[in-house]
Amino acid sequence: MDAYLAALKAYQTFNPSGWVAIYRLLPMWAGIVCCVLGLLLLLFGGGRFFRVLAGPMGALIGMGWTGVLLAKFGVAGTDPRLPAAAAAVLAMVGFLFPPAVVYLGVGIPVGLLGGEIAGSKDYLVGFAPGLILGGLVAAVLNRQVSAILASILGAWMLVIGALAALHQFGGLVTAMASQPWGLIIAAGLFALAGSVYQIAVRPSPEEVERQNAERQRLKMRKAEQKALEKRWSASRGGE
Repeated sequence: MDAYLAALKAYQTFNPSGWVAIYRLLPMWAGIVCCVLGLLLLLFGGGRFFRVLAGPMGALIGMGWTGVLLAKFGVAGTDPRLPAAAAAVLAMVGFLFPPAVVYLGVGIPVGLLGGEIAGSKDYLVGFAPGLILGGLVAAVLNRQVSAILASILGAWMLVIGALAALHQFGGLVTAMASQPWGLIIAAGLFALAGSVYQIAVRPSPEEVERQNAERQRLKMRKAEQKALEKRWSASRGGE
């Protein structure tokens, strides 16, 4: 477990090689599972499936961003278990109220960007508006943003899973892993394709419900028409 937590710490910094290196900790079967889950997220992650995804995504946000936020605001001497506690809380929040994860998943990076623009002395002045505005936009565009977030996570799981599953072909995988930017670009293209598919091609949950309701009404009309025809035939036969 310590090795996995240490590998996840690479995602708290700008370290592309460290981001890719996590595949070395995954056995082949776990890589195959990651590939399957990644494909599911690329195709269906932004719909009803996002409620299941929001919990783990909230945990990743808590684990990945807590240390970064503490460092940016100069908070020292905290319990090292705080990121794990934040991950547990945000996982529960994600399962109960997925839009909160969408809010934080977009609001925190935008807030950090605003803080960097404002500078270290006025970091909070830049962070707070970025967090609020970025989160609000994400909340308003919840379906689209959830599809994008699911596609990003699914694309990266697909790439890392493929590396882990093909790890037995040492030379090929090592050569690919030595080019982290190539893998990041590939994951970005997968994420773009998944986002476009989920937003522009797949019907929204509301549209699916409308189509199901329309089919149900059509079945009821056909059943009523058949019942009317039977009564009409019976009445004519009685004559």
